[in-house]
Amino acid sequence: MKALPVGLALILIPAAVFGFELPWSRPTTPVEPRPRPVVTEIVSDLPVEARAIPGVIVAHTEVTLGFQTLGRIVTRDVDIGDRVQQGELLAAQDPEYLADEVRAAEAAVAATQVQLSTAEATANRTSELAHRNVATTAQFEQAERALAAARAAADQARSELIRAEDAAGFAHLTAPFAGIISGVHASAGAVVSAGEPVVTLSSDRDNEAVIDLPEAVLSELDDEARFEVRLESSARAGTQARIARIEPLSDAATRTKRVHLALDDGKRFRLGALIIATLDTSDHPRLSIPESAVLNSPEGQVVWCVLRQGDTATVQARLITTSMLLAGRYLVETGLKPGDEIVIRGVHSLIEGQIVGRRIAP
Repeated sequence: MKALPVGLALILIPAAVFGFELPWSRPTTPVEPRPRPVVTEIVSDLPVEARAIPGVIVAHTEVTLGFQTLGRIVTRDVDIGDRVQQGELLAAQDPEYLADEVRAAEAAVAATQVQLSTAEATANRTSELAHRNVATTAQFEQAERALAAARAAADQARSELIRAEDAAGFAHLTAPFAGIISGVHASAGAVVSAGEPVVTLSSDRDNEAVIDLPEAVLSELDDEARFEVRLESSARAGTQARIARIEPLSDAATRTKRVHLALDDGKRFRLGALIIATLDTSDHPRLSIPESAVLNSPEGQVVWCVLRQGDTATVQARLITTSMLLAGRYLVETGLKPGDEIVIRGVHSLIEGQIVGRRIAP
């Protein structure tokens, strides 16, 4: 047998003989993976941002004013934003046109009076002739019909005169109550018909807020629901408000109904101001959870609750019932209580009893 070279023989000698181990010859011990952290949320009352609804300040009393007769506007003494007092002149029509109407009505009355006098004289003469058998019964009846028609024409002419005289008094458009001009629809020089809008007057004593809510939210509100209304551009505390009325018809585009809120202190808001109305849930806290935390199972809606004992935490599936979805959050009816910790992300990758790690705030 041929001897091996010295160098090669040394290589074949196990490394343990020389008192050291090669890295790849060391025994490997399995390393357990650390429990995955979870993004969770502590169940609490509906957050403020989910209870805040944008709206606008409007007048509870608002009227659109116009002239009661056809005519040309010669002056319009107000503009949008002007504050006016009761009885103040807002606009005026050309008085000459209305005066012509009165004169024409007076002439019509005079003409019908002449016709009435003639018909009365003819009827009296025909009646006398009929009693002496000179005029026929047909002639007498014809004279009576002519008299009745003349009387009706005279009555109509007098009515037209009264209307024209009243219309002459309507040449000046005045404010029926104190308020603010919130709309202008016609300018000086325009010819307007009877009832055509000229200006809109809004009362500034009984302002209210209007918001739009879906039917699902309205069904959850009771008659005693309260809101806090504040300016959208201000973080200062606002005023309390309650539901005054809900319009019966829904908007076809937004599928919402307009809700009018009566303000406890409406004078602190200007007409047209943008506001935020926040539902007050201090008396009746409403638990809410994100939509992403809910799983739909054959048994119903499920969330993963985190149960922590010392340094160990596991997840447990829990059935819940919800009432509605508001601003991306479900209102919880049963199954959870304040302080419960629920997983809100990665809910599809968990299993019952799985060990999880530390909590990560969303």
